Amino acid sequence: MEALVVGAGVVGLAVGRALARRGASVIVAEAADAFGTGVSARSSEVIHGGMYYPPGSIRARHCVEGRRRLVAFCESHGVPHRLCGKLIVATSEGERAALETIFARGQTNGVEDLAFLERDAALALEPALACVAALHSPATGIVDSHALMLALLGEIEDAGGALALRTPILSAARRDGRWRVRFGGEAPDTLAVDTLVNAAGIGAQALARTIEGVEPARVPRQVLAKGSYFGCTGRPAFSRLIYPAPVEGGLGIHLTLDLAGRMRFGPDVEWVEAEDFSVDPNRAEAFAAAIRRYWPALTADRLTPDYAGLRPKLTGPGEPAADFLIEGPEAHGLPGLVQLFGIESPGLTSSLSLAEAVADRLCA
Repeated sequence: MEALVVGAGVVGLAVGRALARRGASVIVAEAADAFGTGVSARSSEVIHGGMYYPPGSIRARHCVEGRRRLVAFCESHGVPHRLCGKLIVATSEGERAALETIFARGQTNGVEDLAFLERDAALALEPALACVAALHSPATGIVDSHALMLALLGEIEDAGGALALRTPILSAARRDGRWRVRFGGEAPDTLAVDTLVNAAGIGAQALARTIEGVEPARVPRQVLAKGSYFGCTGRPAFSRLIYPAPVEGGLGIHLTLDLAGRMRFGPDVEWVEAEDFSVDPNRAEAFAAAIRRYWPALTADRLTPDYAGLRPKLTGPGEPAADFLIEGPEAHGLPGLVQLFGIESPGLTSSLSLAEAVADRLCA
């Protein structure tokens, strides 16, 4: 089987690896001049536990299974990572109910070792913290996303597959039992493949509209949520990730750590109409106010603009969060085509599990 995967982010590379491991001849096409320059390059690099998502949802299933696969992959391939653990905190009694809901979801979803802590127990773990209660998730961690993608690409290439950079996909049509895919770039041409996977991230909807036979009504709308991050100068005050109770559109301005132990905060939620990766320094005061709820000692002058990312959501402000959308032939009726829409957080954590689900649909 010859397979073309469009999009060389972490999900696209994971899909390419899964197909290559099942004997497919794989090409991963990427419009940019390097892999992992889109959504995958601008995340928190968190290995999520899986306690936030409604039981039975695609996110819940693939986050938990994906985390287990991801940790095993990192351990076997030497990908830098650390299960540093996470505290989700209630800073007022009014937020306690949200933690109880997350705790119940986590138990139903099979998240290992999740514990509900009262204030004193939480402060025993992180003395700089301010809270009335917290959830402790030892299974949560951080990963070097670039090293992860490099390892996935290495397995694709070891199996004889290839990464085609600067190769935008212009259109695709089913002809004589195969997909005829027209691509641009320095040497535009047409490629015939047996299977086509749309893992283009923010570009997934635009690509779907160029695929002959895909009904316009089957292409979901896309809503972009921009999230900015700020670095923090000075000595780290925490050894674990610290998350507030979730907010509309995201998980709140949380504290993450990189593998060197440096602290950074984000993302916030800013609904935007177009791609914009600038970070407004004036957002620092709002960040500081949110962070001081769980870290009172922070001063705004310690925050420095870092980077911003975009989340390709399927629903907008005031709407219930949509689940991941994976559409295969059973949904749209087109053989050999799988499309992934709305793959935002926890897409990195879920990537290896999502990849197996895609491969199952194409290799049945």
